Amino acid sequence: MAIPGNATPLVRAEQDNAAAPVIRTIGLSDLHQALRLGWEDFKAVPSHAIILCLIYPVLGLVLARTVLGYSVLPLLFPLAAGFALLGPFAALGLYELSRRRERGEEASAWDALDVVRSPSFGAMLGLGTLLLALFVTWVTTAQAIYIAAFGYEGVTGISDFATRVLTTPQGWWLIAVGCGVGFLFAVVALCISVVSFPLMLDRHAGAGDAMVTSLRAVAQNPVPMAAWGLIVAVLLVLGSLPFFLGLAIVIPLLGHATWHLYREVVAPDPNPRPIPPRPMRERRSAVDFPANLFPWRRKDDA
Repeated sequence: MAIPGNATPLVRAEQDNAAAPVIRTIGLSDLHQALRLGWEDFKAVPSHAIILCLIYPVLGLVLARTVLGYSVLPLLFPLAAGFALLGPFAALGLYELSRRRERGEEASAWDALDVVRSPSFGAMLGLGTLLLALFVTWVTTAQAIYIAAFGYEGVTGISDFATRVLTTPQGWWLIAVGCGVGFLFAVVALCISVVSFPLMLDRHAGAGDAMVTSLRAVAQNPVPMAAWGLIVAVLLVLGSLPFFLGLAIVIPLLGHATWHLYREVVAPDPNPRPIPPRPMRERRSAVDFPANLFPWRRKDDA
């Protein structure tokens, strides 16, 4: 006879294993399929995607002007490259648009904002905070690498900076070490977030479970995931070249494609948990705007 106290942990472990997402083995053709479907989503809702991502090229232009104005040009590339670490979190609205189109529902800019009502939005914020900490650590590390190469002496302009980096042994050392360290940061971000945010949006998983699933996906598909990371890096570089304006297309394309990559890697949930319907909001007339600020007075008047 089994002892109930000893059997309960085993039953819970079996339930946890059964509930763990099933990871599929994918190939390079699946990456092409994800990009194709992402492009279809972008073409279906281009205005919405551009509106959602317009902040990125604007932020890039402001960033470039600020950096040039304050003579901290060496941080321009680390800052621009580091924003890729925040991309998975910043694309939450794009995942929601792709999810709605996948279900045959209408997709609009307002629908993208529904992601904040997700039961796992708190977990998304937690993982997003982790990526932000990774971004800050990368920028600090990049600055330390530059100081180790050239000291605290500032640069007088773009030509001076380019001469230092491209024509001196210290500059070559900076490029080699900086790119190597940046690659490590990018690998960490890719491993913990490649499917994490779509999983939390789709299955309302916790941040820990989502990161574990992402690590499993990378471990089971190392070559395709490495190729995906390379694709993301190349597209971001191409989008950044014309004064960051190309990011208005690259960011939504990658965001939509990441959702479809998640669908390729993670098998559908055989037992999806039902989500309770959202309460209907009372529609109020605009002419009642001042009174709407004081609902208790309406009750007293009634």
